[in-house]
Amino acid sequence: MLTLGGCGNGGTGSSVAAQSSTEAAEAVPSGKSTESAASKQSSSESVKQEETKDAGETVTVTDHAGRTVTVKKDPQRVAILDILPLPATLTVFLNSAKNIVAMEPASMNAAKNGILAELYPEILNADTDIMNGDDVNVEALMALNPDVVFYSGRNEELAKKLENSGLTCVAVSPTKWNYDCIKTYDNWISLLGQIFPSAEAAKKTEESSARAREVEEKIKEKTDGLKEGEKKKVLFLFRYDENGIITSGAHFFGQWWCDASGGINVAKEVPAENTAAKITMEQVYKWNPDVIFITNFTQTLPEDLYHNAIGSDDWSTVEAVKKKQVYKLPLGSYRTYTPGIDTPMTLEWMAKTLYPDLFPEFDVKKDVKAYYKDLYGIALTDAQFEAMYHPERAAGRMNK
Repeated sequence: MLTLGGCGNGGTGSSVAAQSSTEAAEAVPSGKSTESAASKQSSSESVKQEETKDAGETVTVTDHAGRTVTVKKDPQRVAILDILPLPATLTVFLNSAKNIVAMEPASMNAAKNGILAELYPEILNADTDIMNGDDVNVEALMALNPDVVFYSGRNEELAKKLENSGLTCVAVSPTKWNYDCIKTYDNWISLLGQIFPSAEAAKKTEESSARAREVEEKIKEKTDGLKEGEKKKVLFLFRYDENGIITSGAHFFGQWWCDASGGINVAKEVPAENTAAKITMEQVYKWNPDVIFITNFTQTLPEDLYHNAIGSDDWSTVEAVKKKQVYKLPLGSYRTYTPGIDTPMTLEWMAKTLYPDLFPEFDVKKDVKAYYKDLYGIALTDAQFEAMYHPERAAGRMNK
């Protein structure tokens, strides 16, 4: 089996597909992937521990781009690029952020505006000056001497830069599992578990996935009985500002959220994938959604739609606006539109928001507090809960 000391030595590197260079696409890279034979190997086949005289104990993994990479076991200095939810995921996985030496400004901004920095203040020590706008400053990154760099396996340009630098890097995919938040998260955790086998807190992330499946099944049991006309029509606003409206078509996380919560994605037929799904107000009028969810990848808030505050767009005739059914997605450990530790509680909140009478057993505040108590061992205050489920505009900033 060929092993790599860094990104630049692997023959499989050319299989990494191109990704949009927009800020939003950095969070959830676009493009479909082809799962290689190597990536289908079981953990026992794809991971082996070995001793080297110079590097100490290492592990060999098959990453999400199909690369075979040799990495320090339990690396102490980690940089994370172009896969914005991963700093939060790794922090919870390790129950510490001290290993993270660098991340993107958009990840840091979510940590500062969410609860992550309150729980793990050491995350604020991570360097974000490795970015020059949308470009990585490779020299600054190398100066941090990371043991490993995690990056989006769909970003070919970034992959080439890291290859040429000689840094040890591991591809993590947000798209490989058809934007299924639970499956994607499970595969992130599986890869992290291979690289950080000594992580004592890892069991909590596994419990989170089990809870997410449990909530998903409860919702499915009830929403499967709804007739087509009884299901709520949902529109996701991934990004909305003076430059236009980006939604979620069938090939983005919004489709999974709709399917899992029992809603109908009105933009399902939009052929564009990921952040390329740009739409017009005319399409919104035609779809006339019952409910609108706004992500934290944009600074737009529900009141901006209620007051027609953006450009010349008129939302006043849209059903969701008329009935005040426009909601900002929660901001927990990270922006909850993407896979993460908050998926089970976000799913419960979304189903309760869409069908309050169908889920009387869902007491969102009580359940979220219990979840955080079990996960982090903290008593979440009412103020912290409100901040999570009514995030402020600043949470949508992608740059410094």
